[in-house]
Amino acid sequence: MNPLLDRLNPYPFERLRELTAGITPNPDLTPISLGIGEPRHAAPALIAEAIAGSMKSLAAYPATAGTPALREAIAGWIARRYGLTLDPLTQVLPVNGSREALFAIAQTMVDGSRAGATVVCPNPFYQIYEGAALLAGADVAFANADPARNFAVDWSQIDDATWAKTQLLYVCSPGNPSGAVMPLSEWQALFALSDRHGFVIASDECYSEIYFRDEAPLGGLEAAAKLGRSDFKNLIAFTSLSKRSNVPGLRSGFVAGDAALLKKFLLYRTYHGSAMSPIVQAASIAAWGDEAHVVENRARYREKFAAVTPLLADVLDVALPDAGFYLWAGVPGGDDVAFAQGLLAQYNLVVLPGSLLARQAHGNNPGAGRIRLALVADEAECLEAARRIVSFTKSRP
Repeated sequence: MNPLLDRLNPYPFERLRELTAGITPNPDLTPISLGIGEPRHAAPALIAEAIAGSMKSLAAYPATAGTPALREAIAGWIARRYGLTLDPLTQVLPVNGSREALFAIAQTMVDGSRAGATVVCPNPFYQIYEGAALLAGADVAFANADPARNFAVDWSQIDDATWAKTQLLYVCSPGNPSGAVMPLSEWQALFALSDRHGFVIASDECYSEIYFRDEAPLGGLEAAAKLGRSDFKNLIAFTSLSKRSNVPGLRSGFVAGDAALLKKFLLYRTYHGSAMSPIVQAASIAAWGDEAHVVENRARYREKFAAVTPLLADVLDVALPDAGFYLWAGVPGGDDVAFAQGLLAQYNLVVLPGSLLARQAHGNNPGAGRIRLALVADEAECLEAARRIVSFTKSRP
């Protein structure tokens, strides 16, 4: 048995189940969950049509690198979205959703046999980062989110000695759970650290197409190009169709960036058995080629957040995020676990305690005292959830 498995921490939803195991939710209210970030808007019809029209492709094994048509479709989307020209053959690679690729990149880029091998990630964080690092044999260093800066990550908390041992840095922009978007100056600082110490930057951008400002969020590849780094040295961006196109079950995304790194990543994936189904490839080509459904999807989130956020702001410390589909809300009294437990018991509503998404680092758990609310259901259900939270909060002593 791989002894590194013993280093893994329970997943947040597993911990939440344990913390609520003895609670009987109020049976007079219909259950509502804002806990899991699973898009529930309808998938666009063009994806179903592409799937139905590609059934004959099941008769052949797919290539791990994907079809030229898919890689060209991805490169075409990157060109339209970011104004960048990437080589579809060397700088783009399809993956089975960003989650599996974010895990696999650590297995490819981290040399766990090196003393002190370290992976740096934000805190709170998407739990795959930590698990991937630990199973690659690395230590994990956390940089906490700073509430004073809209929960932007304070990378200055990582000292020079730690950066010197770092082999991989996970960046999440727009962030999960806060929705904070990294500015160009922050990218510039991280690129300088990468140049100095040689680590790879894995940029998780799966929430990039759900945003609330007029200007779309800055992407890692885009930032690199603006700073004259046209080779994307030591940078790989991860993007997914799950949130953009409401197809979490499709398991489709891509990685793009440094051609030398992607060549190694493709080698790993060839042995790992990571080829994307031909049907999924056909559906992905259709999705990356259409923007109308993305605009419509974004408009629905904007309307929903505009309706829900003011209600919650009356009782919680919460504001509209830069991007993403979460509200990152501070609770009265500061006990996020007790708040979530009480909300489930009295109002049959599931939310995720923020402390479960973070680790104790630099003297505190930066998720403590906050809850993550995934506004993924339709507007009516999200408004009902907000009204329950308001009632519950006002009823507390």
